[in-house]
Amino acid sequence: MLDQLKDQLIETSQRFWDAMEHADEAVIRTIADPACTFVHIGITAPLDKEIEFYTSGAFKPTSIVFHGQTPSVFGDTGVIITDCDYALLLDGQETTHHFAVTEVYHRADDEWKLVAFSFTALVY
Repeated sequence: MLDQLKDQLIETSQRFWDAMEHADEAVIRTIADPACTFVHIGITAPLDKEIEFYTSGAFKPTSIVFHGQTPSVFGDTGVIITDCDYALLLDGQETTHHFAVTEVYHRADDEWKLVAFSFTALVY
């Protein structure tokens, strides 16, 4: 059962990343809880502001390279640490960072809902 929950968690995460990459507001809203918070370098944003960043083109992903995703499940809480290189046009400027992204999900009604998404730049 635990492995099945981790697999569902990874599937949900991958759908969310794909939705961000393609500025798919409907899918983002399907996965993220309305009270979800996003933490970036220099800003914390509620869901509506995060969606606006992607749909307006302020954040325009150009490449996402995943190095790994590590899921953990704690009762109704799921956490994924995503190791990735994330390149995007940020207000028209190309930027690339190696991130550890902490994704926190809550499971309700047999569905994982994203409640927090936090980018941490890794320096190596």
